[in-house]
Amino acid sequence: MSVPTRRRRGADPPSEPVRGRGTPDAARMRRLGWPTRILIGGLLMVVAVVGTTALRVWQVARIDDQQPADAVVVLGAAQYNGEPSAILASRLRHAADLYSEGLAPRIVTVGGSQNGDRYTEAEASRDYLIRRGVPANAVEMVPEGTDTLRSLEAVAVLAEQQGWETAVLVSDPWHSLRARTMARDAGLDAWTSPTRSGPIVQTRETQLRYIYRETGALLFYELTHAPVDTATSEVG
Repeated sequence: MSVPTRRRRGADPPSEPVRGRGTPDAARMRRLGWPTRILIGGLLMVVAVVGTTALRVWQVARIDDQQPADAVVVLGAAQYNGEPSAILASRLRHAADLYSEGLAPRIVTVGGSQNGDRYTEAEASRDYLIRRGVPANAVEMVPEGTDTLRSLEAVAVLAEQQGWETAVLVSDPWHSLRARTMARDAGLDAWTSPTRSGPIVQTRETQLRYIYRETGALLFYELTHAPVDTATSEVG
């Protein structure tokens, strides 16, 4: 007859048999079907792409990489009967400062007109610069395009015709990355010098709204290489 063994005090109790493998989260994932796993993976990828793009928009907005160039290009925004909007005026003042510092021998103003307008954005911008003391022969107009892409493509055509190729783009901080991407795709060797004044940079709420907007616009452009419709927007 066998004698029962006595467990020593302090000895570990017998271990329970291990059931299943991995953590509870891993077990739940194994229970999900492949379509659900693919959907979750796709959503995570979308979140990562959007987040990375928003970070790039924010980073480039903080950089002023101005350097001597053939032209300072002022991207258009709304004008009212020949008078630049507050957004456009802040860009033009910054461009005038860059010209006065000798960064480039010319300023190029861009932008067409909406139905019913008497002036194009390029015309209103040129007149504003001349009133601020920029010589008339130092301002070139490209009165084409109601969006950033079409305007920059027209600037690239002008650059080729006149034999220059480098440009410093002046716009709002959050617009800088998309504008630079489009300019380089059009064949310009472009850098950015965003304005630090104007309505778009006044409040945190406005800044976040434009970062959100530019993130979507940049992703749309990178996917389609088409412009975002800005006919009703102050920002081209």
